[in-house]
Amino acid sequence: MQNVQLGSSDLSVTPICLGTMTFGEQVDEATAFTILDRALERGVNFIDTAEMYAVPPRAATFNATEIILGNWLAQRPGARQRLVLATKVAGPARAMPWIRGGSGDLTGADILAACEGSLKRLHTDVIDLYQIHWPVRSVPAFGGVYYQPKDDEGTSIHAQLEALGKLVRMGKVRAVGLSNETPYGVHEFVRLAEQHGLPRVTTVQNPYCLLNRTVENGLDETMHRLNVSLLAYSPLAFGLLTGKYDAQGLTGADVPDQARLKKFKSTRKQRWGRPEALTAARRYNDLARSHGMTPTQLALAFCYTKWQVASTIIGVTSVAQLDECLDAWGTTLSPELLKAIDALRWEIRDPAQ
Repeated sequence: MQNVQLGSSDLSVTPICLGTMTFGEQVDEATAFTILDRALERGVNFIDTAEMYAVPPRAATFNATEIILGNWLAQRPGARQRLVLATKVAGPARAMPWIRGGSGDLTGADILAACEGSLKRLHTDVIDLYQIHWPVRSVPAFGGVYYQPKDDEGTSIHAQLEALGKLVRMGKVRAVGLSNETPYGVHEFVRLAEQHGLPRVTTVQNPYCLLNRTVENGLDETMHRLNVSLLAYSPLAFGLLTGKYDAQGLTGADVPDQARLKKFKSTRKQRWGRPEALTAARRYNDLARSHGMTPTQLALAFCYTKWQVASTIIGVTSVAQLDECLDAWGTTLSPELLKAIDALRWEIRDPAQ
């Protein structure tokens, strides 16, 4: 794998990023250490986390993932210098009272305080990429489809950028990014940064996979023209594109207890739990098998080879899963297969939007 540059920053990362939201929930600390060691051994230099993790979010595991990562870094001399470390400040926490008291806003002071907390937990002096996990504005995300205007938009984008700029000037953050963002949001963050001499957005971390290609509905042009890099998350659609649910019902007793769609009950109410998403996943998985590859290989190769994607974020619960995801690198998709993928998307669109 050749490293890629993120936006206009000086961050050079592998095109595969290790996502860590399972650490502290599905993955205990010892297993997490083993996964992290293996990722580093295999050349992955990009790790993504968030103050909100582990997932599913709950008070008992709030900050747990950053703590595990920080413990690992503290016990691995020299590892920090080999890594690009990304984390995120949670957006408005209306349904999560353990985050800023459930505030419906994200102020500049909140951003500064959250960054200080992440730095301490991660045992580092600087965060390479600091991202806003979801917008302060009311926008469709995490399965939402329609934008609904609201009078109270909370802290302005300009004020958020000023806080991020202060962190950059203090040397606590190298570059800034967004997550679960819209074309409008990306444009505004870039426009205001350029207008006021504030940090320019480097990345946007949004869902992108065979079941959700909404990035291609205009956000890709925005990011291309503004030189903002896409970090694609959920490339395996919460496991639907691995094939493990192909012979099982979404809520059937035969679904393994540790499977995300059973363990994460709230997810079934969102995009990945829709019956249409599972039906579509089975179609793509059958397509993969008919072309002599596993569903995982097809799903990951789709992301790995798309021009829109700078780095694909993989989430795993074992070293075996990590190796499978990394081994899929280099898989090529024939013109015939790509045509079949597009034909299927034309038929079923984006069921996990």
